[in-house]
Amino acid sequence: MSIAVASGQPARRRYRLRRAIVEAGSIMLAIVLLIWSLLPVYVMTQEARYLEHFWHQFGNSLFVGLLTMVLTVLIGSLASFAVARMRLSKGSLLTNAALLTYAIPASFLIVPYFRIMHSYGLSENLWAVIASQVTFATPFAILILQLYGSFVPFELDDAARVDGASAVQVYWRIYLPLVIPALAVVAIYALLLAWNDYLYAAVLLAVRNMTVAVTQGQLFSDTDAPWNAMMAAAIIYVLPPIALLFALRRYVVAGLTMANVTE
Repeated sequence: MSIAVASGQPARRRYRLRRAIVEAGSIMLAIVLLIWSLLPVYVMTQEARYLEHFWHQFGNSLFVGLLTMVLTVLIGSLASFAVARMRLSKGSLLTNAALLTYAIPASFLIVPYFRIMHSYGLSENLWAVIASQVTFATPFAILILQLYGSFVPFELDDAARVDGASAVQVYWRIYLPLVIPALAVVAIYALLLAWNDYLYAAVLLAVRNMTVAVTQGQLFSDTDAPWNAMMAAAIIYVLPPIALLFALRRYVVAGLTMANVTE
């Protein structure tokens, strides 16, 4: 028996090594093909009008999208933990009050919001757009996280507190790891919301701080629109959301599977 086990170990090592080489080769091939495919697109965006500052605007979009995603996940998870796991007496009232804000269209709020940001000197700042997008995304994040968190047994929290864990430790070591699928859904939603926003970025930002979404809108308004450049910019613009969806796909599938099992 021991001889058979010993002889099987080199075979497993060779299989793992071969698998690692194949995966590394696949990744390298994918990178080469991606560069080969996007190089003409990159050159095209360098020459078209309205796209002279495309990469700076692309960086602005990344900054707004990623910060909106991180802050929404952080605020939403903290709020849902406080409402659902800390057993607040008015927790459902707080959640419903947050959802009630969706009854007012975002376009109705742009004028008072602009005046508020202007009074604080943030009317031409990316943080003004980030604040607006986090505000719009957080109620949905709280709802999703609270619903998904209801599947997590309260006995785990009680057992951790018996062992001396603080509320912060329960949040960080128990609650967050168990709601990762819901966090993935919230992250995707928040990024896409900020990524596709046109109204608040167009009103709040100066030309030098525009995002790609605003620039694309200007291209459509041109009577002689450079369609080739528009499509090239659009291809590059959709890559970050696609990358995020690809990276978080297994967590989203895990969340859907858990929801089906509980039903």
